[in-house]
Amino acid sequence: MTDRAVPNLPSRDFDTTIAFYRGFGFEQDYRDESWLILRRGELSLEFLLFADLDPVTSSFMCSIRVDDVDELYRSITAAGVVESTVGFPHVHPVATQPSGLRIGNLIDIDGTQLNLIENPAPSEVSS
Repeated sequence: MTDRAVPNLPSRDFDTTIAFYRGFGFEQDYRDESWLILRRGELSLEFLLFADLDPVTSSFMCSIRVDDVDELYRSITAAGVVESTVGFPHVHPVATQPSGLRIGNLIDIDGTQLNLIENPAPSEVSS
């Protein structure tokens, strides 16, 4: 098995979290009373139950790195998540950053920021 790190994100309600993320391709992989794992291909997101979370003051965040950030972004907006700078959920469009990386952002239903980062092409990776 390949070494990896997986983000542990808050969920105020697992059923609501499952329904939200299912809209753009994540499926339930594991669930018990306090833990939820969702998968989309090789991507895994793990959620802990945090019923008292206030999305407005949440500072949870993680980065999702994918080969096709545009496809992921289209999936998210096709699921009804709107481009906005306020409210939960919303997305910020993918744009090329000064670093050269293409990055967008998803703010989920619990106020967590997910940075949507496109993997650089192999020729763009420096040693």
